Amino acid sequence: MSALGELSRMKRRTVPKSAAEKKDDRRDNKAAYIFLLPWLIGLLFITVGPMVASLYLSFTDYNLLQAPNFTGLDNFARMLQDTRLHNSLGVTFTYVLVGVPIQLAVALLIALVLDKGIRGLPFYRSVFYLPSLLGGSVAIAILWKQIFGTTGLVNQLLAMVGIQGPGWISDPNTALGSIILLHVWTFGAPMIIFLAGLRQIPAMYYEAAEVDGATAWQKFLNITIPLLSPIIFFNLVLQIIGAFQSFTQAFIVSGGSGGPSDSTMFFTLYLYQKGFGQFDMGYASAMAWVLLVIIGVFTAINFVASKYWVFYDD
Repeated sequence: MSALGELSRMKRRTVPKSAAEKKDDRRDNKAAYIFLLPWLIGLLFITVGPMVASLYLSFTDYNLLQAPNFTGLDNFARMLQDTRLHNSLGVTFTYVLVGVPIQLAVALLIALVLDKGIRGLPFYRSVFYLPSLLGGSVAIAILWKQIFGTTGLVNQLLAMVGIQGPGWISDPNTALGSIILLHVWTFGAPMIIFLAGLRQIPAMYYEAAEVDGATAWQKFLNITIPLLSPIIFFNLVLQIIGAFQSFTQAFIVSGGSGGPSDSTMFFTLYLYQKGFGQFDMGYASAMAWVLLVIIGVFTAINFVASKYWVFYDD
């Protein structure tokens, strides 16, 4: 025991650094801080600073022209009576809960097809990824508005077979569906991640399953899905966060009004109208923090639920 105690004491001893070594450490630390300085400035003045200011403004009555007037929880109390806000939450939840699962299903399906090793894989991978780069742009939103307009491409194709299509983006029953379709079309980013995950699944599992007589569907359910579940979880969290923040598509398709009949009034679009349309910046700041809480709750639910369906190697 005495030998072990002596060894422990020896391990705890530290050899004092020389003056030259201390100087080198200070020089290394200074270089590290210099390289980190642009990021620290950005974090402080572009992220943390505006967040703190927004949190303060959420408790005030502020119209950009006069000094903020502290009102406590009045902005949050107003939300309980704001029917347009309640409608925007319903539209946003529908968009997220319908669009994200369909998008991930399409992305996984395309990834499974590409994983078969088809000829020209890099070309197809680039083509399928392209919508993710363009889907959130103003140009694509304008193009989408033209395609699904009353005299757009979709209705022209339907007219060729004798079907008179509706005004997809001017009908409250189909306007949100057209924007969800645009979201599904931007499946490229999760598809690339799914494809990378599929390439990491050892082929021996499928070979063993074939020896046991497993069908393709059984291999998909019992091998592919469990081993790909961390990737599915990762894509799910990212796409839910991104979907809650969607703005451009609804703004362009509806002309910034959220119409027809508020059927495309996303929460972010209503926030924009309050903040930059009516200059009710205090209320808009409160809405932004509510959105942050909603995204945080959904993310926390995903992490808690992941313990029951996400499987890791360890």
